[in-house]
Amino acid sequence: MLDAIRLPSLVPFAHSSGPRDAKIALVGEAFGEQEDLVGRPFIGSSGQELTRILKEAGIAREECFLTNVLPLRPPSNNLDFLCGPKKTVGKDYTLAPLKQGKYLLPEYLPNVQRLKQELELVNPNLVVALGNTSCWALMGQAKIGALRGSVAYGTLCPSLKILPTYHPAAILYNWSQRPVMIADLIKAEREMKFPEVVRPERWVLIDPTFQEIHDWIKAHLLSADEIGVDVETGGGMIKCIGFAPNPEHAMVIPFLDRSKPDGHYWPTQGDEIAAWEIVRHILEDLPCKKVFQNGLYDLQYIIPMGIFPKDCTEDTMLLHHSLFPEMQKGLGFLGSVYTNEASWKLMRENKEELKRDE
Repeated sequence: MLDAIRLPSLVPFAHSSGPRDAKIALVGEAFGEQEDLVGRPFIGSSGQELTRILKEAGIAREECFLTNVLPLRPPSNNLDFLCGPKKTVGKDYTLAPLKQGKYLLPEYLPNVQRLKQELELVNPNLVVALGNTSCWALMGQAKIGALRGSVAYGTLCPSLKILPTYHPAAILYNWSQRPVMIADLIKAEREMKFPEVVRPERWVLIDPTFQEIHDWIKAHLLSADEIGVDVETGGGMIKCIGFAPNPEHAMVIPFLDRSKPDGHYWPTQGDEIAAWEIVRHILEDLPCKKVFQNGLYDLQYIIPMGIFPKDCTEDTMLLHHSLFPEMQKGLGFLGSVYTNEASWKLMRENKEELKRDE
């Protein structure tokens, strides 16, 4: 296999392009046919599409440092030829699989270290990981669908801020993802101006007592003009309901708790009824507007509880979908586009994985 592939130079910048003092770096996967001929990234059809998408997002290509994880062309443009099963990479192999059950062969790992050297020398404010392979190299996880759109510090270069998005070659095969990539790069245009990962500050009341609930309502809800409402369900039941009068403060009233012997958060039936009465008071009696995310789904759980919310004026899912019907409309996707939060569902998955390992 090595004889079939022209191995590139591992000298930093030998197969990259763009200014070495760039504020933004774009990292792709590997060479295509045109890139392989001249030894430079993103000059073929996917590179031309990248240039167009960058322009629409307000980023000039000439301001970007461009490189690849692998400055070579895999046979048939298929990375599977550069991978092997776990048993072929040795017990000291520390990187995650590039694909399920497929690990990059050790002879290609020096390319990852070359990438690390390049990025540390350029030291951009932001690195955009284009596609699964780049996401794997920079963040240790080949989960572009879950990670895209959210900024975080990487694993390869822990001091550098990473924003994953789709590879332009994937856009050419799946045009419906093009608006998503543009939205991600619009965020990149903002993030490239500073090197820090800046998260919004949130104060969320969880596992509350009745006294804490009443104090929180008095402090935050009674004077609110509108509140966000979101219901989490599981097994056909309401697990918890969250309320937020502004981006900084939120409260969660729980009902199910898997850590309790009977699975209920509240110790007695009377306590649970009292908690539901608080929910009814918030949704029916408070004169503020109620904003839902996919509210029709939530209401099918709330109304059977004998609660009929009033002043339900907006739905973030429907508003987004009316503006951008070509995009996804789930809460996780909206969070990746409109906020600077981390991928919270992936954080939950990682937490559950840690629990299983303990």
